[in-house]
Amino acid sequence: MCVGVPAKVLSVSEYSAEVDVMGTKMNVGTIFVPEVVIDDYVIVHAGQAMKIVDEEYALLSIEEWRKLVDARDN
Repeated sequence: MCVGVPAKVLSVSEYSAEVDVMGTKMNVGTIFVPEVVIDDYVIVHAGQAMKIVDEEYALLSIEEWRKLVDARDN
């Protein structure tokens, strides 16, 4: 099973993008989603943006990820 994390696209270069993953900025490859634009949400796995997803799905998923992180930290 692969786990992907939702991220918001902050900037786009030719083959990469800077994204925000729950408050952490990182660079990811965009070879699988060359049509990605700023403010899109993507699913990130292994340093690659794998799929563009709608904002509603991304925000719901981020909320669930935060619950998992909070449970781990408590």
